[in-house]
Amino acid sequence: MSARITPQPAPFAPAIQARLDAIMPPGAAPLTLFTTLARDERLFSRFMDGGLLDKGHLTVREREIVIHRICGLNRAAYEWGVHAALFAPHVGLEGAQLAATVSGAEAGWAPKEALLMDFCAAVNARADVDDALWARLGAEFSEMARLELMLLAGFYRTVSLLVNALRLEPEPGAVPFPA
Repeated sequence: MSARITPQPAPFAPAIQARLDAIMPPGAAPLTLFTTLARDERLFSRFMDGGLLDKGHLTVREREIVIHRICGLNRAAYEWGVHAALFAPHVGLEGAQLAATVSGAEAGWAPKEALLMDFCAAVNARADVDDALWARLGAEFSEMARLELMLLAGFYRTVSLLVNALRLEPEPGAVPFPA
């Protein structure tokens, strides 16, 4: 299966190249998702502005659990594999826990992390947070962290749609998606 939209080859528009230079390691080719969106400077810019990979109201591990679980729930192998390769090792997300972000299996999560898994399942299934879950989240996360959780889950649901519908092949070096 091949990608449904051909990625933009280099050279890129100056604004796009500047963004790619800022986020990609020196000498690394830009990700296929980025070069596909680079076909339109407006779409590329809007997408890049919504990523939430900066320092925010969540720890990097909490952020990655949400990203991996939303991508796992949506079978977004491309994005899950990129994050599993680039971020998961740095936050101790590996083995049974990494696999559980796809399967939902119990994997010895800390209580706050298990709550994130519950949150992801709820928002992915219903696009809502019921009162009981909201109260549980409120006991662990600030209001701004809860807003960030919802934005993060929604953004990676969108990313899942993009990578799945575009039929993007895994990046070289990405972690294979669990069967």
